[in-house]
Amino acid sequence: MSRLTRWLALLALVLGLAGCQTMQHVGDKLQGAVDRVMGSKGQKLDPWESWNRKVFAFNESLDEHVLKPVATAYSEILPSPIRTGIGNFFGNIGDAWSAVNLMLQGRFKAGLDQGMRVAVNSTFGLAGLLDVATEAGLEKNSQDFGKTLGKWGMGTGAYIVWPVFGPSSVRDSIGLPFDWKASPAVVFDDGKKKAGVLVLSAINTRANFLRASEMLEGIALDKYTFYRDAYLQRRGSFDDDDAVEVLVPGSGTHAPEPAASEPAALPADPASAAAR
Repeated sequence: MSRLTRWLALLALVLGLAGCQTMQHVGDKLQGAVDRVMGSKGQKLDPWESWNRKVFAFNESLDEHVLKPVATAYSEILPSPIRTGIGNFFGNIGDAWSAVNLMLQGRFKAGLDQGMRVAVNSTFGLAGLLDVATEAGLEKNSQDFGKTLGKWGMGTGAYIVWPVFGPSSVRDSIGLPFDWKASPAVVFDDGKKKAGVLVLSAINTRANFLRASEMLEGIALDKYTFYRDAYLQRRGSFDDDDAVEVLVPGSGTHAPEPAASEPAALPADPASAAAR
């Protein structure tokens, strides 16, 4: 187990033992800090639309001239089973980070189930190349630190589009460095290997969205607005297959929340599919 993984597991345990009230307090503090810095802008949907549209156009151009052609060639060269195996391997690492976030959210049963999924795929699934856990009934429950902050009570905040990384929000931008540290490259120490894994992950992810992005070309009158609304809807809800434990503002208790349906799995921005 890497030093980072041990640190994250210890952090999850400490916060879990500290109790839900402590986690809510952390979320309130973060929300207060953002509000003090940004004022009312942090509560608006898209206060930086002019900037966001310019960055969106840059990302679209990057995708059109670089990422999409490479992903298209990649999908034509590598057979589908190999691409699926690569995606499963990266997904297995992501599942480990999801398990940590579920624990940080105080959802211990879901976190243990996700941890069991990682263990099953890592052993019986050939280091994650095969997704045998899903066949065994252990479904994927993707979580990141942005959603953890949301569970702690921090609002989504204003919409932001970052170069290369694509759509985000104030809350998700705060969580992005933590998610980046837990990306698939975390399993490698060598700088060149890290870079290679990140590039492979980006190309493989973009290749999986080739059909979806082509479909959107004909149905979205304003792609920027479509991607923005889809992103904010998806990130503003917490999807689960049964009742979700959410931290109720102003209390240290949990309350059930109905499962929210998430829109179709489309990339919020073609270029950002590579960065996430």
